[in-house]
Amino acid sequence: QVQLVESGGGLVQAGGSLRLSCAASGRTFSSYGMGWFRQAPGKEREFVAAISWSGSSSYYADSVKGRFTISRDNAKNTVYLQMNSLKPEDTAVYYCGASRLRYLTVNYRSSSEYGGWGQGTQVTVSS
Repeated sequence: QVQLVESGGGLVQAGGSLRLSCAASGRTFSSYGMGWFRQAPGKEREFVAAISWSGSSSYYADSVKGRFTISRDNAKNTVYLQMNSLKPEDTAVYYCGASRLRYLTVNYRSSSEYGGWGQGTQVTVSS
């Protein structure tokens, strides 16, 4: 079982930046991919970004491509989400999840491919 703890959220003005962190424990961190998802009030949880177990491959939702960067440090058991040029529509609770398999599948955009969800971290972008 993997346990995940997200941090780094906060209140920022539009155009600003935040870096989210997700610390993992329980499973060998380098043995699985990681994903970031977000959920705004009244909406379903949506895919933001994913990264392979080695960090060599990354994937993004169209809405964040070019603004967000996912990365990981396997020595620190941590995955990051650098968020630049933030927009009010980025406001949500952000969650990280651990992929159930070592390799990300073609369904990497689906939250059902991940587990070990943490409590999330709130990101609020003011206009």
